[in-house]
Parts: sequence; C-alpha cells; structure tokens
Amino acid sequence: MSLVFSCSPGNDLYAAVCRSAGGAPRFDTAAEAVENAAPGSGVLILADEYPDRRTSVAPSLLARAREKRLRLYVEFPDSLEGVGVGGERRAVWERVVVTGSGFAPDLRRLRILTAHQCTYVELKGLKPILSIARVAGYDTALFGLPEDAATLLGESGDGSLMVAATMLSGFVSARFAPHDEWVTAWRVILSKLDPEHPVPDFEAPRRVGPAYGRLDRLPDDAENQAVRSFVQWYHDSRLLVPAWRKAEVESQLAAGAEAIDIPPADKPAGDGAFGILEGYASAILPDGSQPQRLPLRADCNAEAAMVFALDSVVNKDRASAKAARNLLDYLFISSGMCGGVRADPSHPSFGLIGWGAVHPAWTIGNYGDDNARVLLATILASAGLGSGDWDKWVLRGLLANLRTTGRLGFREDRVDVGPLEARGWKAFADAQNVNYSPHFDSYLWACNLWAYKQTGQRAFLESTRNAIRMTMEQYPAGWRWQDSIERARMLLCLAWLLRVDDTPEHREWLSRIAGDLIERQHPSGAVQEKLAGMGGGHYLIPQSNETYGTGETPLIQRDGDPASDQLYTAGFALLGFHEAFAATGDASLKAAEDRLAGFLCRVQVRSDALPWLDGCWFRAFDFRRWDYWASSADAGWGAWSVETGWGAAWTAAVLALRAKDTSFWDFTAGSAIERLLSEVTSEMAVNTGGPWQP
Repeated sequence: MSLVFSCSPGNDLYAAVCRSAGGAPRFDTAAEAVENAAPGSGVLILADEYPDRRTSVAPSLLARAREKRLRLYVEFPDSLEGVGVGGERRAVWERVVVTGSGFAPDLRRLRILTAHQCTYVELKGLKPILSIARVAGYDTALFGLPEDAATLLGESGDGSLMVAATMLSGFVSARFAPHDEWVTAWRVILSKLDPEHPVPDFEAPRRVGPAYGRLDRLPDDAENQAVRSFVQWYHDSRLLVPAWRKAEVESQLAAGAEAIDIPPADKPAGDGAFGILEGYASAILPDGSQPQRLPLRADCNAEAAMVFALDSVVNKDRASAKAARNLLDYLFISSGMCGGVRADPSHPSFGLIGWGAVHPAWTIGNYGDDNARVLLATILASAGLGSGDWDKWVLRGLLANLRTTGRLGFREDRVDVGPLEARGWKAFADAQNVNYSPHFDSYLWACNLWAYKQTGQRAFLESTRNAIRMTMEQYPAGWRWQDSIERARMLLCLAWLLRVDDTPEHREWLSRIAGDLIERQHPSGAVQEKLAGMGGGHYLIPQSNETYGTGETPLIQRDGDPASDQLYTAGFALLGFHEAFAATGDASLKAAEDRLAGFLCRVQVRSDALPWLDGCWFRAFDFRRWDYWASSADAGWGAWSVETGWGAAWTAAVLALRAKDTSFWDFTAGSAIERLLSEVTSEMAVNTGGPWQP
C-alpha cells in the first residue's frame, strides 16, 4: 500500500502493518512524513504522546498535503484548520458506535465496539464515521444514537482528511474490544487512505486472550494446569496485600475509595497475612492496565484460601498451604470482620461475618449469600489443610445465619447490624417472609444441609426443606431473576438434599433444574446466559441508553446473546453439576460437567504481556466470536472485571476436586465440627432475650 506513517516504531498499528506488509515508510515528525509521501498517497499522523499531549498539525502542513493530493489521517489533534476541535472528555460508560456505512457488511451501522476509558477531544465539522456515546445493547445500539453522541472518527466532505478524536492506533496496547472487529475497522480505514491498492490481511497480536481456541485439543493435564495458573495468578496479581502496603490500603478503604492503582511489580508481594483485595475493575486504561478493586471482602478471602488449600493437596505446594492459613487467620481473627459486636455473645449479630473490612459501610453489612460462601469455602479449605482451627467460627456462622432465618426457611437478602440491634434476632427468626431468589438463599440452604449431616440438628433440615419446596413450586415464573445464575445456584442445595433426604420428588427437582441448564449449554460447553423479560429485583437489563451503567445488570441485552458469565454463573454451575453427579451417578450430569470444565480451561486468560492477568477468568466471554465481550452495563462488575473469589475461585476448586476424584460432600465428610456444638450453642444463649436452641 502507498501509506506513510508519522509515529514511533512501537506504535500498534504501524507494527501490525509492517508485520503483514514487510515494512512501511515511517518518520519521526509529521512534516517529514508529508514531505516524503508520494503524491496521492495516504499519510497517518499518529498520537504517540497520547493522552498527555495532543498532536500538533500546522496549517502550512495541511496546505502542503493538499498540494500533494494526500489523504491524511490525524489522531487526537490540538487544532486543525477547518475543523472544530474542542476540549477533552474521558469515556466512562461511553462506547464506540459505527455511524457510517463504510464498514458494512462486516460492521453494520450501529454496531458497538469499545475504546474503553479513552480520552477524546470534541470534533465539529466532520462527517461521523465512528461515534462515541452512552448506548445500551450487546452488539448493536438498540435504542439508536443519543443526541449528545460525539464524533470519534470523522472525515471531510471530499474524503481527503480523517480525524480521530482519540488514539485509535493504540488499539492493541489499550485492549480495544472486540479485537477482531477493530482489525476489520482498521482495514477499512486504511483502504480509505489508499483506495487504489489492496489492504494487507494484517493481524494484530492480542495482549490478552483465551488459553485455547474453541477447537484446540486440550492436553491431558489441562485442568490441573488451569488450577496452577489460577494459583500463580494470585501470586502475580499483586492483590495479596503485603506488609508495606497495608497502611495505604486501609487508609484508602477508610476514606471510602473502591479502587486503587496497581502497585509496582518490583515490590514484595503479600502472603495472605493481610488479606487479599477483591480483584480488578472492568475499566481498562490506555496502557492496558485496570484499577484494582479495593474492598477486603470476607467471601473473596475465604474463597482464595479454599483454592490455595486445595492446591496444597493436589500439587503438594507448601506455599499454598501457608497462604491458605494466613488468609483464614486474617479473615476470622485479625481483620475485624468477625470481631466487635459479632464476637460478643450478648449481641444479636454474634457469629455473623462482616461483608468486608475497615470501612463502616462494609463492616456493618451482612449478605446471607456472602456469608454462606465464606462458610462453604472455609469448610473446604479446612478439609484441605486437615485442620479444625476455624471450626468455631464456622459453627457460629452456621447457627447465626440459621437463627436469623424466618420460620419458612427464607432469609432476607441482608441482615445488617443496625436492624438486628433495633429488632433483635428473634424478630427475624419469627418472620414468615418468603424470598424466591436462589441467588441469595440457595447457598444458605446448602450450608444448612451440610450442617445437618455433621451435627444431626433437625432445625437445619426442617425449614430448609420447606423453603426449597416452596421455591420449586414457584419455578420458574415466581423466581426473582429467572436466569441462568439462579438455576446454577440452585443445583448445589438440590444435590445435597438428596444426600440427606433422597426421594423421587427431590430427584425430579434436581433433574428439572439441571435439564433446563443443560438445554442452555452451548456445544462449546459454555452455559449461555438466559433471562426472562428484563430481569428481576435490582438485576435489570438497561431499558434505555440513559440507564446503561446505572445498576447491576446481566451481560446480555436480549435473550439469545452469546454470553457466558464466569463471575456469577459458570463456576457455580460447575460446582452444582459436580455435586449433582456425585449424588446421583447420572451420566448426563457428568457429561455437562465435563463440557463446562473443558470450556472454562479454554477461556482462562493468557497474557505474557500482563502477568497480573495471566491465569484469571474475566467475567464475560462471547463464545460465538471467542473473545471477551458482552454488554458491560454492570455498574460494579463489568465484562472485564476479575474477582479473587466468586465463580472463578469455585471453578479452580472444582477442577482440583476433579483431580482428586472426589466431591465437596465426600471430601469434607470427616469434619469434627460437632464437637463444638455444645460450647457454641451455650455462647449463643447468653443474654439473647430468651433461651435459644437450634
């Protein structure tokens, strides 16, 4: 092609063109590029100093380009003769939308791409080719372009000038998505700059990609490799809080911050003694980095400990055993999440586990679902470590959750310190509330069934069995969310119900839920997200451009979008299938589990360039385009978010259990937690406003 570049030799676009075309003329300054370009050719003036400094193009240079009949592409300008260039804006929820028809048929009008959190200037007086705006949709801007849409890439009326409001040529480093669509967009842009020559079929390497292609044959030890990669990611992620960073983290938490920059790689890493941060926010910055999510959550700390403990069993790693112990000691002893009023037998919050550490808004919170996953993860970690050191806190938690559960077996989504102080625990125990939401209640039911097996206390069984019955009678239309998440969550308690009360009816419940999930399983093994209507509760699909990014949302915009959710669905479905097969021996459940395990091994993140991501799982994966993509409208946990706990941790845990050819239920069967029952129930009977017996 007849193209000349003004850029650094390391520019992403220039490197891609050189790789495919065998080279291209490049100059350090725009003036040199214009002067050396052949008449009628294309010149690209790229924004090497973005985002710190805009690109300067003098009027005399534009005049010289017109004299030579050059077609110019200019990025991130400070001013341009004949073009209105305004102030800078930073994309937060804005996404890129194909505005012109020149990208068809591969990228039709209103197709959505993303340039993540780019900085862009206001452009006026150009015909928009790409726009940037807050739009709702999965692949397509479903509600059209809003009036305040800005031009991200525009062209002059005669086509001799194209101007990008940001640095589009840094699409590899900044991890623009979807990757292949940006390669397609660049082929179109290059063809506009040189319409007389064929565009090279160039490819740009991804900085981050899935571990395997959809058709790649997995190695025999792929599952253990996935576990080891995830454990190594914990170490490389810089999320384990080291001693030198403890004061900074706690100061930021106390101030109410939710995100913090990645610490330097040359600083010592943590070993779990001061906890682990939540993960990485979904926002991707121009250098490809992502802010760390700051909260020191109870569930993430327990679930990370679980993975480390199981790795110590499967791979005999002493460092993993140490990290697991440190994290559990931090959670239950030194963090304060089980201290204060929660350690006071006379307080109605006794035994509950705080949502997070340090900040009051998190220390007073108590989501039942989060408590349940803390307990389940600790139970599994304890079995892996062969230790009962944390049994006291586990039993307290099991009993505290039980006595704040209503008579029908349902618990409110969250039971915080304030309402407990105002109403007392007995008000919650006497309530006859219902909560047809397995997302919030089903893992509490699983905890209760495990506790019944270990202690023989029928209170754990009776109300739980009733709540499960009532919930299944409402399936599916009466469930709050009616999505793949709630189906995946429901599998575990149904599997364990068979362990303690195996009846034809209970088997039918499990078969029904599992069958509906399997029906949504893609041939790749992915569990496709499914939602009835617009969602339920606070988990709603955006119903306008304005509502995109204003709440917690699914990864899909419409039922049928090809998204798999590794944060909320896939890991819990894997656990559910695993325990369901162990309880029933049903070959169809084993087949579904195997397919899902293979898919999760394939889509685990690989990145040589960004070791702090290598081995994790992003929340979203589009199994049709085989890339990390979805509607990223969730205000806290978008498509590229990463959690140290939740579904990713349970994925690694189940893969480890599969390596040992055992189930959670069987692996933890030797727990001696019953030995503490008398002691803990005596503690909980102190000054509670009346006698209490589980």
